[in-house]
Amino acid sequence: MGEQRKSESDSVPALRFEGFSDPWEQRKLGELCSFTKGRGYSKLDIRDSGTPLILYGRLYTQYQTRIEEVDTFSAERGGSLLSKGNEVIVPASGETAEDIAVAASVRRSGIILGGDLNVLTPEGTLDPDYVALGITYGSAHGDLAKRAQGKSVVHVHNADIEMTKLAYPSIKEQRAISAFVLRVDSLITLHQRKYEKLKTVKQSLLEKMFPKEGEDVPELRFEGFTEPWEQRKVGELVGDTYGGGTPNTSNEEYWDGPIPWIQSSNVLEDELFRANISKSITAKGLINSAAQQVPSHSIAVVTHVGVGKLVYLTFPYSTSQDFVSLSDLKGDASCLCYALYGKLQSELHMVQGSAIKGITKEELLSKSISIPCLGEQRAIGKFLKSLDSLITLHQRELEILKNLKKALLEKMFV
Repeated sequence: MGEQRKSESDSVPALRFEGFSDPWEQRKLGELCSFTKGRGYSKLDIRDSGTPLILYGRLYTQYQTRIEEVDTFSAERGGSLLSKGNEVIVPASGETAEDIAVAASVRRSGIILGGDLNVLTPEGTLDPDYVALGITYGSAHGDLAKRAQGKSVVHVHNADIEMTKLAYPSIKEQRAISAFVLRVDSLITLHQRKYEKLKTVKQSLLEKMFPKEGEDVPELRFEGFTEPWEQRKVGELVGDTYGGGTPNTSNEEYWDGPIPWIQSSNVLEDELFRANISKSITAKGLINSAAQQVPSHSIAVVTHVGVGKLVYLTFPYSTSQDFVSLSDLKGDASCLCYALYGKLQSELHMVQGSAIKGITKEELLSKSISIPCLGEQRAIGKFLKSLDSLITLHQRELEILKNLKKALLEKMFV
């Protein structure tokens, strides 16, 4: 690939594959494609087997540039629209104009194209994958989004798509762009699957490495450990507790100081050792509010908004009033985090019911969790934390790939 200065011409992208230098054309999609509409079918028509079916919602919940495998089926009815291969589909309704201005290519024949799908068939000068990419990521995306109409539900019709302008190069360069993006998508899918598989493995291990309700030993143990586990109240496993508060947000002297200050939204789901802390307070803010400075190596437990989440922090911090922090831990910190998190998650349906919106400090401290001897605690904590580190690594690689794809796509289209 080579970088090209945008000022040289507005009819070429900033980033191109080697060997391509001709300016791009720009024409209305109505001049480049034939159009039809999907017919009938909704979620109620989905069956375990039958003829493959694509519904418009797939482009929001399971978006792919190219749809090759379909996991939804239905009984075929008379008058259905079946794909011939190489169509491009655009949803006819959605929640926002930005969401609706997306497209996917359908390269297989014999797939039912359900209602609320606009269906384009590109002529010979256009690659279907490229058309889908151009509508989703190119200047055609903004053009189509402007044409979407509606408030609570936004609609796009074939007439809107026909008037939308698509910038495109030669068919050879289109195919080079499509092949590259599809390879990146495959790499992202591979990392996504690894990430999801590791999360599933972790969930399974958590269920097996801690005793089930009413039992005193887990199903899976490290070699050399045979003693029964003990039921201990959370209050017996901590030496001190700390509350939280929010300094006056309009007083600048209270904010942007040296003390990290966390809100419940900063605590990540299913991540016990990392928080996205974006705010900090000053010593003056600490003194003039209910916030407290919590010692390092403490567990911050969300007890109100987002109740059930927790994070272990190795540095001093402060929190909003939605937390109770547990300090001076009596045991392996990592193992205690996993045990307490599992307990809270198992009770989450009760905690977040219509009547109960949170838990008090007293309720938290009175909860019982199963704990083994210190040696087994350390073995469990070390193993699960290593697994979490591996999951985080795959998650970061996935985020890097997605960001790389986004950056490249911004430069590969006019």
